[in-house]
Amino acid sequence: MALAVVLVSGVSVAGFAAWDLTRTFAEDAVEIPQDAPLPPNIGEIEGGVNLLLTGTDKCEPEYAEYFGPRCTGPDAGGELNDVTMLLHISEEPRRVTVISFPRDMIVRIPSCTDENGRVHSAMSGQMINTTYSYGGLACTALTVSELTGQPVQFAASITWGGVIEISNAIGGVPVCIVGGIRDRYTGLDLAAGDHELSGLTALQFLRTRHGVGDGGDLGRISNQQQFMSSLARKLVGDGVLSDPATLYSLANVALESVTPSKSLANPVLMMQIALAVKNVPFEEIVFLQYPTTPDPADPNRVRPNTQAASVLFDALAANAPLQLTSTTSAGAGVVVQTPEPAPEGEPGVEPAPGSTEPAPGSDAVQLPSSISGTTAAQVTCSNGNLRGSR
Repeated sequence: MALAVVLVSGVSVAGFAAWDLTRTFAEDAVEIPQDAPLPPNIGEIEGGVNLLLTGTDKCEPEYAEYFGPRCTGPDAGGELNDVTMLLHISEEPRRVTVISFPRDMIVRIPSCTDENGRVHSAMSGQMINTTYSYGGLACTALTVSELTGQPVQFAASITWGGVIEISNAIGGVPVCIVGGIRDRYTGLDLAAGDHELSGLTALQFLRTRHGVGDGGDLGRISNQQQFMSSLARKLVGDGVLSDPATLYSLANVALESVTPSKSLANPVLMMQIALAVKNVPFEEIVFLQYPTTPDPADPNRVRPNTQAASVLFDALAANAPLQLTSTTSAGAGVVVQTPEPAPEGEPGVEPAPGSTEPAPGSDAVQLPSSISGTTAAQVTCSNGNLRGSR
């Protein structure tokens, strides 16, 4: 959320204002591992641009009261990357692919050094959401890079409190819910229908897993993707990005809420990234879940399906259009919203854009059925756990 505003602000806000904001943004920037120095222009980065995005559960004092035992118990001092996404921006023609990694996925974690200088030895199998605790943003970036075989040029993280502030500054994000949601773990209680979510409620919606689908993390991922798709449509459709005053205010909040990598805290590169993504059509913004298989040692964990993932990353390397062949949600977290039939005598309503069917003669790559996802053009609704409600 924050990065979407930050990136576009580089183009839409007056240059001196953007530079003033990003000067503060750079103060807390962190170093992430790089195989080679970055070129001065992102167009020179072969294979496209990769940005790692993490959402962490840091217990900031001003928000800790909302999170009960998580911020008062023995683990209150830790910080996990409970949301981990890799955003890929292709070379021309520009496409955007966002890959979410399940927090409960068991992966190899390389040796990392934490903020206190302690070196953590490499581990053959740990949940991916623990990487932040072993070495912050740099450790998560290194883990994702080794898992995917993709270089990570840029990275950013946002805390629970940052999500609250950003969603307030945006003025809420519209979502729809089928069946209603009630989740005692996050405190979320929403009736079926349309809602405009901001502040704490928006965070609860992004965190809920017991309230949607089968109650697992895979369903939560698709619920988060619904939120991000709706955010993208709002930023463009409501004219937010064409209002310099509003955008400056949003950018100011976003920059205060995000911790960037040093590579990202560069206003020139930020503007280049913004220019690269700002005209990408919604149907070319694809949200995917990294493919997994059940963990034979633990029914509550999953393992990477590297064979299926290789099809995805080969397609990204070739900058080929992606054709989804699976459901929108591996955990039944969302359902696709279908347009209502028009009353008799009135013109019909066009279906929502974003069909996953390739055009005749298209060079689209069919993704394996183990990779679920949707596009920003498709409208989905949360599959709430109160399915009998209206």
